[in-house]
Amino acid sequence: MGNTDKFEMIADIYDTSERIQIAKLSSDAIREYLADAKDKSAIDFGCGTGLVGMNLLKDFKSMLFLDTSQNMVNQIKQKISVSDIQNASTLCFDLEKESLSELHADYIFMVQVLLHISEVDMILSRLYEILNENGHLLIVDFDKNEKIVSDIVHNGFEQTELAGIMSKIGYRNIQSKTFHTGSKIFMGQDAAMFILDSQK
Repeated sequence: MGNTDKFEMIADIYDTSERIQIAKLSSDAIREYLADAKDKSAIDFGCGTGLVGMNLLKDFKSMLFLDTSQNMVNQIKQKISVSDIQNASTLCFDLEKESLSELHADYIFMVQVLLHISEVDMILSRLYEILNENGHLLIVDFDKNEKIVSDIVHNGFEQTELAGIMSKIGYRNIQSKTFHTGSKIFMGQDAAMFILDSQK
């Protein structure tokens, strides 16, 4: 379900005004959950062109932009180079296909990524392994929306269901809330977005 092929094709036209606005809302929501992050490492998981991570660069000591699409990663590399950013790095990798045991971070955030992942439990488990002790996984995604019918993405998530899956894996201190409702923001449908914070 990763939809990498699709993202490879749209990488150079991805940064629309709508996506930039959603990224700003998402990064502001994430920032509310950060504590003493200035000396912490972060991973923007499924980063796309880095719209969210770029907004949060100054909040962390270092950030890794990770995506399965090489073209998306190339877009980030260009942004990092043009702005001469010193605390960021990139990695093209598919965590759905294999785990990455040598990678570790204090914070991982994923914005509108989980809906593209078929094996949600597996990815959440692999991200759990990457987190440092007491590290945080922050998920921003769509609330479940019965109007969305698709064979390439999930139609959003029930926050309590997702929290249940995560607590079985070992995540604790899970809290979530809906923070934004927008017109036609999810496959042409009105939709609500939630943020979920969890800790290892």
